Amino acid sequence: MAATNGIRVYTQLVDKAAHDVELFYSRRGNGPIYRWSYEAARQHWRVLRMHLSDFATHELCLASWKSVPDELQTQLAQHYVE
Repeated sequence: MAATNGIRVYTQLVDKAAHDVELFYSRRGNGPIYRWSYEAARQHWRVLRMHLSDFATHELCLASWKSVPDELQTQLAQHYVE
């Protein structure tokens, strides 16, 4: 995956039909994992720093950069400013 600044983006291996919210996860290097959820009412991606005890990392699947919405790509680039 060709991501900006070495950012890896993941989706969770869950039944999407069971969830109303689209979720993505991001990580750069060995840094923390962040969960990104879209808030339709605010038309904004909300970010939350995750603790590894909150979920099983083996449930994450590497996402293609093309599958990441443009607005989220922009927020990711701003979030990971060096």
